[in-house]
Amino acid sequence: MTLMVAAGVAGGQSVGKSAVSRERAKGCAIAKSMLLNFVVWSQDRQHFREVPVWQLPGSQAFFFVAGMTIDADGAPNAYGPNDTGLDDMANAGVPSHWDGIMTDRDGNPLLQEESDPFPGYYISCTSLSDHGKKPTDPTGYVDASKVPYVVLPNDLADRGGARLGDFAVVMNLGNGKWSYAIYADIGTIGEGSIALADKLGIWSDARRGGESDGILYLVFPGSGNLQPRTIDEIQNEAEKLLRDWGGLERLFSCRENHNPAVSAAPAKSSPESSATRTWDCASNRYFLVPADERNMLASSSRTTRPRNGAIVGTSLKAEYDRSCR
Repeated sequence: MTLMVAAGVAGGQSVGKSAVSRERAKGCAIAKSMLLNFVVWSQDRQHFREVPVWQLPGSQAFFFVAGMTIDADGAPNAYGPNDTGLDDMANAGVPSHWDGIMTDRDGNPLLQEESDPFPGYYISCTSLSDHGKKPTDPTGYVDASKVPYVVLPNDLADRGGARLGDFAVVMNLGNGKWSYAIYADIGTIGEGSIALADKLGIWSDARRGGESDGILYLVFPGSGNLQPRTIDEIQNEAEKLLRDWGGLERLFSCRENHNPAVSAAPAKSSPESSATRTWDCASNRYFLVPADERNMLASSSRTTRPRNGAIVGTSLKAEYDRSCR
């Protein structure tokens, strides 16, 4: 089904930049205010740039422009023994600390059974999960290969008031393609699911794909219900939110005059912590817990090698602890 939104067409399609109103663009540039500056460092820690995060008057929605690292978490075939999954096992953690897959009480990765989608593969988790399913059910997590989702650093989500399950709209400024999405995982700034990358015309290989810059993320804090949603629900809810916010025309008009150039890092200006890693499942061992303790915000960062020139963002100390249970 094709959905029409403001001056746009259905998610995943492209919109001509000629649709942007110059007058409205001028007004947006004057009206927008900065929520925060997120510092992004190169992998060698020698260069950095700032990612401004913006808001408009009268709206809690925030937006920013960054690259896109590809996240495979939640896909039942994301990680497999002998590195056979969609993504590199290095992105699932290490034997002393697995963070992208479920483990037993002794820290051993759990394998899917014959009745599961990919028997023999590990159970890959996302920070957002279905309250009504067992923690060992691979279908209880948000499948990166099917659902367009975004990833946010914990400190950015906390500052902006975003919760897991909130809705978003993401646009590729290079080709005009865009998509609705859901906030389903905690990690670095500028990260999205395989399905989201496909809709945006980005190489969606979780090992080698991604985009270094030019992806606009618009997030609607407080719009979700802390639960995974169907693709139809994501489209319907995000469509309403985008329309009320001003539509695609406003989104185009509010993109910053984007300059992806990086700057040399001043001496001794580097944060004390190293390039961050995303602990998607801060304590991912299988324990029975009350339902109201599920889906809490958690620590994040991800030491995946930046793909296609993407650079890794720093993150403040996490204020929440959440298991990917």
